[in-house]
Amino acid sequence: MSPNIYCVEALNHPVFKTLSHVAQNLDLECYVIGGYVRDHLLNRAGSKDIDIVAVGDGIALAQALADALPGASEVSVFKNYGTAMLHYQDITLEFVGARKESYTHNSRNPKVAPGSLADDQNRRDFTINALALSLDQNQWGALLDPFTGVDHLAAKLLITPLDPQVTFSDDPLRMMRAIRFAAQLDFTIDPQAWLSIKNQAERIKIIAPERIVDELNKIMSTPKPSAGLSLMYEAGLLDIILPEVTALLGVEEIEGQRHKDNFWHTLEVVDNISRTTEKLWLRLKALFHGIGKAPTKRFDY
Repeated sequence: MSPNIYCVEALNHPVFKTLSHVAQNLDLECYVIGGYVRDHLLNRAGSKDIDIVAVGDGIALAQALADALPGASEVSVFKNYGTAMLHYQDITLEFVGARKESYTHNSRNPKVAPGSLADDQNRRDFTINALALSLDQNQWGALLDPFTGVDHLAAKLLITPLDPQVTFSDDPLRMMRAIRFAAQLDFTIDPQAWLSIKNQAERIKIIAPERIVDELNKIMSTPKPSAGLSLMYEAGLLDIILPEVTALLGVEEIEGQRHKDNFWHTLEVVDNISRTTEKLWLRLKALFHGIGKAPTKRFDY
């Protein structure tokens, strides 16, 4: 726990009090964790997605909360992931039981076992996403910050809770998440983490394509997509995921005639369109508008 740090104002929504009482009746510890806490501390208003971790059965907690909230949606249970989700008013709550995970080298399917809050915080991608708020009525709003994530927020640093080689090897999609958060929040990736991303870029190939597309779309939805795309290029990820785009790289000159570097031009086009629209399909169209130029490039004499 971070000494004397409480974020009671983050728990103003009435759903938190109801959740606390339900958890107490089930004799469960529960905490708000992850992005909602991070965004509150960054004064990024309007977060409507709330992650809840229970030390025990998170799915049972979700079902009990839905029963206690008039107008709550039915609980969606994702047994393969051990998670549950419900919608209430304008928010979405996702529940998981605290757990510890272990991975084999060539698999993204971990061996999962019940764990403590500390175990669950260890498996998080970045220290700023391991921040948790207690919903215990005796420690209401207490901030649990085992990796000094608050300091990293202030320094605008992305640091992994564990050795970055372990964090990124366990789930290589976290490499793209690091880049997305760096672009989205204007943060710097810790040098050790950055080196690990560059060293492990090839491991992105074990990730399901739909997960990669989802993360790429989030990068493309940031205010300045070129920031994330440039980092993907520097890390070696873009050449693996979108080789058609990196094929545009380079300026050729033959007998004094030059072609512009279509890669960097493409990133400028993406940023230009992003200033005028948040529509993802238009931003993607800008990204792919020139991919035919590399194989058809020629010089006329």
